[in-house]
Amino acid sequence: MLTLILMRHAKSSWDDPSLSDHDRPLNTRGKRSAIAMGGWLRAQGHLPDAALVSSSERTTQTFYGLATDVPVRFTSRLYHASDHDMLSALQTADSHTILMLGHNPGISIFARRIVVARPRHPRFDDYPTGATLVAQFYLYRWADVEWGTGEAIDFAIPREVLAQAGL
Repeated sequence: MLTLILMRHAKSSWDDPSLSDHDRPLNTRGKRSAIAMGGWLRAQGHLPDAALVSSSERTTQTFYGLATDVPVRFTSRLYHASDHDMLSALQTADSHTILMLGHNPGISIFARRIVVARPRHPRFDDYPTGATLVAQFYLYRWADVEWGTGEAIDFAIPREVLAQAGL
């Protein structure tokens, strides 16, 4: 069985208009959300073996905020990737549990297409910043993953995770 942890980057800052979109960092809320989502992943037992992360500053900071000690591949291939590009990148993975960190709109489209049935959550379709889907695939190789082959087993957003933690 394979497990995908699909996360959109945490909330980014628009404070410095001289920065390119690729170089925008997380804002204070985003940093707090990344830490909270890392705690949620650990509490739920959703621990990745490896990560595929967009090369942008905000996805990089989100990854490090999660505090997962796993091998990571930062790639421009996931920077504003389409759903098809994300599937192609995932199909090259070789660990059993992969964390994939990217951007909207590609990530929300990818999330909807990769699972058999969507989780019953009012924010799933718009996939807000920090949103995280955990999906399992009853397959042996990522190369065999296709649309509609994953089973959604968990979904969370930072606002709810922080509220549950009383923050």
